[in-house]
Amino acid sequence: MNVHDNLQNADEHVRFAAYLDKLQQVAEADEADLVRRVLTDPDQTMARSAVLRHLDRRAAALHAGPAYDRWVRAITQATINHPFLAQRLREWSLFRTVTLRLPWQPDDLSASSNWLQLKTATGTNTEAIQILAKAGRTKRIRNTARTSLNHRSKS
Repeated sequence: MNVHDNLQNADEHVRFAAYLDKLQQVAEADEADLVRRVLTDPDQTMARSAVLRHLDRRAAALHAGPAYDRWVRAITQATINHPFLAQRLREWSLFRTVTLRLPWQPDDLSASSNWLQLKTATGTNTEAIQILAKAGRTKRIRNTARTSLNHRSKS
């Protein structure tokens, strides 16, 4: 069954909800193909938004474990023509690297989006949080990082 079946006349809100439902239920083996098909929707903003929500949900569930690498390779191929989605996957990979305390470059974190900096500022890597407390892109990021550090020192 085509992902667009029964949806072609539906408005974008209905299609968005249907895509999220299909993405949540898809078998791992079929996930990348479904992502590609969702991204063929004529309303590209809506389609990318549905896929982004799915990517964030799946990456949050997988980033700390061994299945992440295989998953991110497959999904990167499915989103290669969508720069924002590809960037989000790269940032999830950096978040994974920082969280698991694998080798990473502070400049990569400094150059990352507000989304990743804020997510990292509330994370577990003290070195990364210290960097963001001093040099986070926004006042909110710097304050969040300082608050995280203060909570750590009191624990």
